Amino acid sequence: MCRVRALAACLLTLSTGVAFSGCHTAPSAPTPDVWAVVNGHEIRQDDVVKTYRREAQNPPASTTDAEALSAELSAVDEIVAQELLLARAHELKIDVTDAEVDTAYGSRRANLTDAEFQKALEARHLTADDLRTAMRRDLIAQKVLEQEAAAKVEVTDTEIADYFASHRAELNVSETQYHIAQILVTPVRDPQIRNRKNDDATTVDEAKKKFEMLKARLNAGASFGALAADYSEDPQTAPQGGDLGIITESQLSRVPPQLRDVIVRTTPGNVGAATAGGGYTLVAVISKDAAGPRDLNSPGMHDTIKSALHDRKAQLLRAAYLADLRGSATVVNYAAKRILATHGQPPALTPGAPGK
Repeated sequence: MCRVRALAACLLTLSTGVAFSGCHTAPSAPTPDVWAVVNGHEIRQDDVVKTYRREAQNPPASTTDAEALSAELSAVDEIVAQELLLARAHELKIDVTDAEVDTAYGSRRANLTDAEFQKALEARHLTADDLRTAMRRDLIAQKVLEQEAAAKVEVTDTEIADYFASHRAELNVSETQYHIAQILVTPVRDPQIRNRKNDDATTVDEAKKKFEMLKARLNAGASFGALAADYSEDPQTAPQGGDLGIITESQLSRVPPQLRDVIVRTTPGNVGAATAGGGYTLVAVISKDAAGPRDLNSPGMHDTIKSALHDRKAQLLRAAYLADLRGSATVVNYAAKRILATHGQPPALTPGAPGK
């Protein structure tokens, strides 16, 4: 009888629109500015648009409405995952300090001046507080994934040996290669200085004094990478501590002779210097790997393989962890539903044209 009454009540609900206790009806659609709901928590249009503007490779004004909506749908997925991770962080009592946020914020500035950074924010219609808030959320989410997934990865010696055995040919070095970093000092004004101190020698005398200062600092034990980040006038490598990556012997043959000779003569772990046109290049030879076959005991081989296998496993565990969180969550993507209802047409989902 109870089941009959319950069924009758549900049928009455469907026909009249009146909700009765005990019937599981779909939740009514929220207000238009709600783009998704995660375990009862609403994700609003403003959250999505700010995430899109922060992460977009190009300024929002350069994209079409359809491109913006597609990117914003991806932003919804990103925020959904982040909300699940933040809820988990609360359970695990995981948080970040203001100092950690400050460090991330400083890194995001990528050595831009205050004026350049403010201009970049304004182009995306964001404020410094928007960026700091987003970074805090990102850092907390990353900590959860690190603790709950990546930190649990194990790579055994057997896995490393098996990987080497199956990739032996590609791990051999066909030609000598150098891992190098540089600090560049020029005697001319560079409009694109990107070092942390915004330091730029503009005359031959200034370049020479700067070069002598850098040599003295290196001789006193200063970090090459830190000096490159602070003083190098190469806008491409200064933010990476001067790191130029791996240069093969054939690539080196196309480098100016005075610089090539310094690299070849400098033993790994040391720094050489080259001069040309009143400018200076300090070159750190981090490693030199001669051509020839490799075995598992070759310098760096074991650690390189272990790092690669660890990264693969960590990526898999992070994906599985997120999939598991999503599987146990209640998520409704109203933005996707509205786009489907309009047959993929690109008008804004709510008044105000998201992404503009």
